Amino acid sequence: MGLGALIYGLTHLAREWTGELRPAVEIDLSLAALPVYALLSLSRGLAAYLLSLLFTIGYGYWAAKDRLAERLLIPALDILQSIPVLGFMPGLVLGLVAAFPKSNVGLELASVIMIFTGQAWNMTFSFYRSLRSVPKDLEEVATLSRFGAWQRLWRVELPFSAIGLVWNSMMSMAGGWFFLMVTEAFVLGDRDFRLPGLGSYMSVAVARGDAGAMLAAVVAMAIMIVALDQLLWRPVVVWTQKFRVEESGQAEAMESWFLDFLRRSRLLRRGSGALRQLGARLSRPRRPREPRPREGPVPRGNGRRLFSGALFVALLALAGYGAVGLVRLLAGLAAADWGTIGGSAALTLLRVLVSTAVGTLWTLPAGLAIGLSPRLSRLLQPVVQVVASFPAPMLFPAVVAALAFFHVGLGAGSILLMLLGTQWYILFNVVAGAVAIPADLREAARLYRLGPLQRFRVLYFPAVFPYLVTGWVTAAGGAWNASIVSEYVSFRGQVLTTTGLGARIGIAAASGRFADLAASIAVMALLVVAFNRLVWRRLQRLSEERFSLTR
Repeated sequence: MGLGALIYGLTHLAREWTGELRPAVEIDLSLAALPVYALLSLSRGLAAYLLSLLFTIGYGYWAAKDRLAERLLIPALDILQSIPVLGFMPGLVLGLVAAFPKSNVGLELASVIMIFTGQAWNMTFSFYRSLRSVPKDLEEVATLSRFGAWQRLWRVELPFSAIGLVWNSMMSMAGGWFFLMVTEAFVLGDRDFRLPGLGSYMSVAVARGDAGAMLAAVVAMAIMIVALDQLLWRPVVVWTQKFRVEESGQAEAMESWFLDFLRRSRLLRRGSGALRQLGARLSRPRRPREPRPREGPVPRGNGRRLFSGALFVALLALAGYGAVGLVRLLAGLAAADWGTIGGSAALTLLRVLVSTAVGTLWTLPAGLAIGLSPRLSRLLQPVVQVVASFPAPMLFPAVVAALAFFHVGLGAGSILLMLLGTQWYILFNVVAGAVAIPADLREAARLYRLGPLQRFRVLYFPAVFPYLVTGWVTAAGGAWNASIVSEYVSFRGQVLTTTGLGARIGIAAASGRFADLAASIAVMALLVVAFNRLVWRRLQRLSEERFSLTR
């Protein structure tokens, strides 16, 4: 039955991707259409996640290993994280649709890449930070074992970063779902680029004021997220527990019914055995070779450095080309426009900082409680995963109605709307940090009879601080992105706005004012990079020097 459903689903996906490009898509609000729409949205989310995972490993590894490239790659990552989805979407959609004028491939690719832009940055930051904090004793073992770059990555660095990467992967999937209504129901001026899916279903239901359809979309989204949690994320979280870095101590084991089911499968056991043999063959330590006489010294890794240098030069050239085009586009803006954009940016920055601070107040104790207790993790992880992965914009109509009932304006209310989608970045990073605390240190704290406040000050907070900083960086970046849908909200056929950079971006994208759109995005990117350099980067350095359990 499961195999038949899989074959049907893949066939339907292939027909949707290769079908003829339609000028407009009519969204069916009947309950019978929801399973197909959920399948289409899930396929785009998983495809974007695979793309994000490949990007994370490649980009994060390059930034962590090449000090010269790191000086450009990390600021570029800050900029990419701060550019909202609407900043990528117009040019990408128009370009891909023009590249595939007769089929849906271009539009589907654009949707996948848009979801990718909501997933990749959080994962990349986590992987980069993990590579930078690999314990010295593990590095020394890899050096003494004569591991090459691939062996070191496969046997040391990927296992060490697995826990943080998995928890951030779950949060990244949630980040991708956040803009589902935008990526599947994109409208540019008078052109409609809607795709069938849960996001467009909810968008049409909100536009028509169909409360029954909105409730059905919420239920379908919740069912899809629970299934994804039980069939994918929970088994992976349990599997990664074998990569915990600790020397002694006992911890209660996590469980997953689906992972136990997979382990009983003979076919999967044979396949995993073959993969393990292949991985062992690829990561087998190299035997020392007899030195051969050479005419002159040849530095090790010279070819790799040349390749990295070539990529670095190409990236610089691409950045320079984009900068020239941006300057030409912005040449027509008046000084008054820049002043208005600066004032809007200051208000949005204040909302971002307030939402990050408020989110930390409850996610830090909650994340510690969940990460330190396997029982709570087993009970609450599905709940947290559903709530975090649920696209907050789907709840915006109800939240805006509540704000209107209590006479709260959108200026202050947008902080709450940001918080709905960004607080989970902090929570998931704190949970990952708490899970990674060695059990022997927790046991020592118990033997010394440290009180709750002492444990928090001496052990828990220092242990999770590096993860907390990563959560702050990604939550702030997510809040900047969320400002677009938080400061520019469609409600009951009306568009509600407040003064802010997100509202300017939303208005510019809806009206096709590309110069204003580019200027607002450029100011947002510059502000995010400056704040990261002056605040977040110093906190990251502090976490590496004073709060690392592995140094």
